[in-house]
Parts: sequence; C-alpha cells; structure tokens
Amino acid sequence: MLLNIILDVVIIGSGPAGWTAALYAARANLNPLVFEGTSPNLPGGQLMITSEVENYPGFPEGILGPELMALFKKQAERFGAKVRTENIAKVDFSKHPFTVTTDDGEVIQTRTVIISTGANAKLLGIKKEKELMAQGAGVSACATCDGAFYKNVDVAVVGGGDTAMEEANFLTRFAKSVTIIHRREEFRASKVMLERAKSNSKIKWELGNEVEEILTSPRPPLNREAVSGLRLKNTITGHLKEIPVEGLFVAIGHQPNTQLFKGILPMNETGYLQTTKNSTKTEIPGIFACGDVQDSVYRQAVTAAGSGCMAAIDCERFLESEGH
Repeated sequence: MLLNIILDVVIIGSGPAGWTAALYAARANLNPLVFEGTSPNLPGGQLMITSEVENYPGFPEGILGPELMALFKKQAERFGAKVRTENIAKVDFSKHPFTVTTDDGEVIQTRTVIISTGANAKLLGIKKEKELMAQGAGVSACATCDGAFYKNVDVAVVGGGDTAMEEANFLTRFAKSVTIIHRREEFRASKVMLERAKSNSKIKWELGNEVEEILTSPRPPLNREAVSGLRLKNTITGHLKEIPVEGLFVAIGHQPNTQLFKGILPMNETGYLQTTKNSTKTEIPGIFACGDVQDSVYRQAVTAAGSGCMAAIDCERFLESEGH
C-alpha cells in the first residue's frame, strides 16, 4: 500500500543517534517518523542490553541503559516525533521522493532519510554470554564503557586484532591483571599494537585457546550469578583448563547493521556506511547516516548522540536548500 503523503524525514533505527536526530528534527518542525525496529533489530540499540551507564554526561550517579533510552524517546516524542515499532524491509533511493517499505508491505514516501541502524558487537555464541552481558554480570564488549567496574580484579579479553590489544591495554588502568585469549598463535593486530600489549607487565597470554564455557558463582552484595572464571579449550589438543577471572571482554569486532543498504550506499571494507568528511551526508543527496552504523572508531553513546544532532541539522539544511 502506497501512502500519498510525502514526509519530510524518515529515521530508520533508534538508539542515541536515532532519538537525538528525532529530537532535533522534531524541534525544527520536520515531523519525523522513526522506525525504531523490532527484534532482531533491537529498539533503542545496544544500550538496551547495557546495565549501568556511568559515562553519559548529566547522570552523575549513573543510569540504566534501557532507562536512558526511554528518556531519549520520551523527549523526542514530546516535541512531536512519531514512532513506529517496525522494521524497514526495503528502500528505494533511486528517485525522488525516496520510498521505504515496512515488513508489512506498506510503502512510505519521504524527502529525506536518516539512517541510524547501529552496529552489534560480535559475540562468541556460548552459553550464558548474552544473559550475563544484559545483567552487567561480568561480560562486556566495551572496555571504555565498563572498564571502571573492574578495579583490582582479574579480567580476560578475547580477540587477536587491534581492538583486543587496545581494550587489554586500556583495562590495565583498572584491573589487577588482563589475560588475552586468542585461538591462534598469530595475530591480526598491527605490530605496534601487539608490541604495546606484550610490553605491558599486567597483561598475560593464553594463545591457542578458545573460551569453552563461562563459569559463574554468586557475587555479593546481591548474591546473583556473575563471572568467576573461564573454561578454556586448546584448539589443537582439546585440553581443558580453567582460569579465574571476574570479567570477560569480547573484542572480536562489530557488525554494522547495513544489510538493507548493500548495493545502494557506499560502505567501507567492513560494512560501515561512508559519509563525507565532517558531515553525515552519504553520496546520495538527502540520505544521511549517523551513529555506530558509520562510526567504527568511537562507538560511544555520547558520540552517537552528537552525530544524530549533526544528521538532523544536515537534513534540515538540505530540505531548506530544496525549498521545503
């Protein structure tokens, strides 16, 4: 079904970037329509599976990730943003107005589109991993976000690339020790990052091993199950061993949610949308991208929110230049 109404802006995706774009677009009287997504495209983004957020400005006591996203959404709606809890199944950016098609086959016309579909951390796919991550009980995919929770305890990092080396070095600021677990003897990390990790006296190594199981035990004060160790399996011999750690950081990469735009918008070699320097503009005028879907470097809630603001301003200026 094709609606005859042509909207000024459709926002695909939510999270800090999408909600901030919606807030700014709504205050500019652009009447944005936000498709916040449904499972597996998590409404609210990665903060919906983050327990305590302590590094977002304005919340000195910290705030739960889902609660922060609920506040973002409420603020955008206060200024008139419309929200639909649906996924977009198809887009057509080849002609004006652009069209986006929902999972139910509804076709919506719009003058501009802001893409804020985010990225997901690649996980190991083992038992308890997602559950413990959602509960803030010892599993994380972001050392910058959660490292400060692991002061003076032993933690582990899984991965063999630059991200893993960077996360491990960062965690040594807080942790008593950091064990890097990598399934091979060779590394994808650059020489300089690898040498930096090897020269850090607080970093230990478990090479030729993979995480077979996350071990848990009750931890005070709530006595809820939390990470207490890892069972490792040697990738050659199959030998099992256990190491005691209270935190597991998974650093095997991120996957941007860009499948919908393959063959339509330019992406880098790892699938992140490419935008022009110092803006959120893609190569198609009127199509903008913000947040983790185009940011492979910082991946923080505050930087995502900032780029959402940029996208809305870029969008507003584009519409004005087009006489709308």
